Amino acid sequence: MHKVIINGKTEYAENCTLLSDILIKSGKSVDHPCGGKGICKKCVVTVNGKEELSCQYIIGSDISVTVKNDGEIYSETGAEESNVITDNLCYALDIGTTTLALSLVSLDEKKIIKVITRTNPQRTFGADVMTRIDYCRKNGVNELQKAVISEINLIISEFNLQNIEKLYVSGNATMLHLFFGIDCSAMGVAPYTPEFLESKTEKGENLGIIGVETVESLPSIAAFVGADLVAGLNFVGMPENGKHNLLIDLGTNAEIILFSKKSALCTAAAAGPCFEGANISCGMSATDGAICVYSQNEVKTVGNSPAKGICGTGLVDIISELIENEKIDETGFMECECFEIADGVYINQADIRQYQLAKSAVYSAILTLMKIKNVSFDDVDKMYISGGFSAKINIENAAETGLLPKELKNKCIAINNSSLLGTVKYACEKNELAVYIDKSTYVDLSSNPTFSDLFIENMMF
Repeated sequence: MHKVIINGKTEYAENCTLLSDILIKSGKSVDHPCGGKGICKKCVVTVNGKEELSCQYIIGSDISVTVKNDGEIYSETGAEESNVITDNLCYALDIGTTTLALSLVSLDEKKIIKVITRTNPQRTFGADVMTRIDYCRKNGVNELQKAVISEINLIISEFNLQNIEKLYVSGNATMLHLFFGIDCSAMGVAPYTPEFLESKTEKGENLGIIGVETVESLPSIAAFVGADLVAGLNFVGMPENGKHNLLIDLGTNAEIILFSKKSALCTAAAAGPCFEGANISCGMSATDGAICVYSQNEVKTVGNSPAKGICGTGLVDIISELIENEKIDETGFMECECFEIADGVYINQADIRQYQLAKSAVYSAILTLMKIKNVSFDDVDKMYISGGFSAKINIENAAETGLLPKELKNKCIAINNSSLLGTVKYACEKNELAVYIDKSTYVDLSSNPTFSDLFIENMMF
């Protein structure tokens, strides 16, 4: 047994234990976006004065470990807060892959009283749903569920209220499985079968949630088009005049739905954690010091702190600037080895390629749905984008880099967290959600030849 001192706190580990496992159990864990494969280089800690990857370091002696805290991920929900407590209250929760958003809702006024957001602690097990599914397959669901429930309880305690009757929850299907403590391993391999898609109701005490009597989840459409999209549809409503709308939830797994009053096509594009900075050399989440806005005349960071890295919105801006100034060509080739953004912060050729893969996946998925439905750009009335990434994205630059269609940039509406807002709407109005699910058809892009052709074509800038 070895002594492991983590930021001054003593833990003990068996010989040959991975340091990352001890960090997770101690509550001082760091992000492992790649799921512990050692390829993202984001889980660096200091061991006896030397930097090491925690997911690769095997404990063989007494060690002293220093873990730095990057702070909370910046998240906007787009919610208006009344700050007025009434008698009839409930909670509405969005479990995002990256962040959690819990709102206290007045059912009397049908308004949000207050919203609290936090980083989803499950990020320590992997940045995207597939790495968390893989962790669940290898280690079971308990640690993943415990992490998110503990954080939810901490948020609830900040509201300082007595028992609330109901908590309504949305999120993608993987997040909901982990929340309810249900094994999601089968969603990691074909045919990607979830244990449940329907709405689920459970007693708060059975889940370990303090101060809530009953929990009700919104239903999902498919394994990778979850209750978050259903909630989003509930929030934006159906288009009029025979038009179609697009709703795109931009995240590690981009969920996309093309819908009219009569029908809907939906899919999920595996954009990977590029927009979260996981596989970008100087990439990072939207925490203090992340470059979030960039142009020749302006560089902004989260928290106005000294630049430490690049988050998703900053990455879009930087690549747009490089294209405009011909630092990279239409194929994505960059002549210089790397382009310095700030002191110690840069972007290189491998980063450009990662962005090309992610942006082509999203853009090609949009076009595939439109082709299947025989819908033109003129037929689309509005293009809604949601997710934490959308809150501050420069639409012009996103279109210029080929992430979003240029033809729709003037029809684009960013609504930040449509999942949370749609869940609040459901809690207040109890409107029928089955209508969105019954009208929806899921398109599997992995076996779609149109998507395959478009994906190769849209790799270009």
